[in-house]
Amino acid sequence: RTCEGRNIRYRTCSNVDCPPEAGDFRAQQCSAHNDVKYQGQFYEWLPVSNDPDNPCSLKCQARGAALVVELAPKVLDGTRCYTESLDMCISGLCQIVGCDRQLGSAVKEDNCGVCNGDGSTCRLVRGQYKSQLSANKLDDTVVAIPYGSRQIRLVLKGPDHLYLETKTLQGVKSENSLSSTGSFLVDNSSIDFQKFPDKEILRISGPLTADFTIKIRYAGAADSSVQFIFYQPIIHRWRETDFFPCSASCGGGYQLTSAECFDLRSNRVVADQYCHYYPENIKPKPKLQECNLDPCPASDGYKQIMPYDLYHPLPRWESTPWTACSSSCGGGIQSRSVSCVEEDIQGHISPVEEWKCMYTPKMPVVQPCNIFDCPKWLAQEWSPCTVTCGQGLRYRVVLCIDHRGMHTGGCGPKTKPHIKEECIVPTPCYKPKEKLPVEAKLPWYKQAQELEEGAVVSEEPSFIPEAWSTCSVTCGVGSQVRLVKCQVLLSFSQSVADLPIDECEGPKPVSQRACYSGPCSGEATEYTPEETELLYSSLQEFDDLYDWEYEGFTECSESCGGGVQEAVVTCLNKQTRETADETLCVTSRRPPQLLKACSLDPCPPR
Repeated sequence: RTCEGRNIRYRTCSNVDCPPEAGDFRAQQCSAHNDVKYQGQFYEWLPVSNDPDNPCSLKCQARGAALVVELAPKVLDGTRCYTESLDMCISGLCQIVGCDRQLGSAVKEDNCGVCNGDGSTCRLVRGQYKSQLSANKLDDTVVAIPYGSRQIRLVLKGPDHLYLETKTLQGVKSENSLSSTGSFLVDNSSIDFQKFPDKEILRISGPLTADFTIKIRYAGAADSSVQFIFYQPIIHRWRETDFFPCSASCGGGYQLTSAECFDLRSNRVVADQYCHYYPENIKPKPKLQECNLDPCPASDGYKQIMPYDLYHPLPRWESTPWTACSSSCGGGIQSRSVSCVEEDIQGHISPVEEWKCMYTPKMPVVQPCNIFDCPKWLAQEWSPCTVTCGQGLRYRVVLCIDHRGMHTGGCGPKTKPHIKEECIVPTPCYKPKEKLPVEAKLPWYKQAQELEEGAVVSEEPSFIPEAWSTCSVTCGVGSQVRLVKCQVLLSFSQSVADLPIDECEGPKPVSQRACYSGPCSGEATEYTPEETELLYSSLQEFDDLYDWEYEGFTECSESCGGGVQEAVVTCLNKQTRETADETLCVTSRRPPQLLKACSLDPCPPR
């Protein structure tokens, strides 16, 4: 009677997670009443969890009915009070249990799922995705959420639909369409999905047991947006090593620890750059301790423990220059070799074991480079149609734009949008031919020709053409010229150097071409469809229509005693075989000069 408090003490036991096939402890207690009649009838009982008034009573619901009954005033000891908590019922009362599974403990998990952690083993990821409708795409990836992520929440607003793709660590892939509201398991991860007419909400408490890819399936003409937030585990973490071998076998030496980057998914050591990827990952500093303090056999005492003195510098890291970047844009890598070296009293440098340099961080051996976006094609607005009725053509300027918004080269020719397409004006045509508004259309064609793709100086010698000159005539067909240089980019100084032409490989771009500046008369001309295509598609037809040809030889330079004749080269229209202006052949290579001997008879004596 003089003792205070209760005469019984509790503690937790079996503090390991139950396997999935073990089932719910509260559900087992409800099912134990299945073979007992209730009001003269048998029922299959299911658990009713999370009762806010009395969480430690055994309330069960009959399957397929709204009947809820308290089958026992209290559940068995050790039953969870709530599904999302470790708190447990003891003698009908809910007792607090910390994440360390100890009664009365207030220790909780951090956002990363680490008991009493500081949140340093994961990172918060939040973002927003906006759909971009395309006739060629039916779906798109919103975000990839890796294995082990927690507290995942996505909200879609708009007419489109979310669905899941998963991949386990064993490589097994699956897909879930998320067609209806409900809670279900996907690769042993509990999913809560809510579907509304104008939005969808996806919640996953985690941790994920597979890699999840959240995708969107387009369903309407309107755009959708998805907001997402989750905690992503830092799967590459530093792990301290054991001490390296002692620096001396006797007489006193030192030994160091190091840190290695460890992959928690594959349980293996990986390259250091994986751990450097996370700013939260701080590499532990090496520890140093004395070792092998016993005197050496030839010594009458052990030396003072000093790894090195002022006359014997500490080992140090040395590196080679960085290699060239693996990619000119879009993100690449460059590497170098780093080694531990030691310098003796005479100044001679020799390589030594890496552990001797571990007192300072090792310099990175790879680094990202050229992380700016690659040039992309940018199409301008379409020109007006070339006709005022019926079927015609329209044009647009397509530029190659770099990450600074500057007109440049380097875009892939296969992905270039077309600059010309057919157009139809719904006005019926009442004339056999349509007058072409030349003054309104030619600037579009001319601009598209002048803004053709250029070339970018690289670290390999390459031909770099400059801009074309203006056309040599103000109307009709003329010629344009440009300067073509052989240039190279010096990676160290990031400057451009000119090289001799023969240093560049491959065909040299042309330095002359034909140009057309419109008709010379001031009036709009009536064109046939063939003439319209000639004007607006390309000047390639000039190359096909006109070419250089040999037409006989000049008179012999001497009347006797041996002379030479030179072949006459003229510009011909290949269809009419008529002589044309030489400016029409400027895009074709002029044939070489041909000479032949003539008047070989000896001259008569004077």
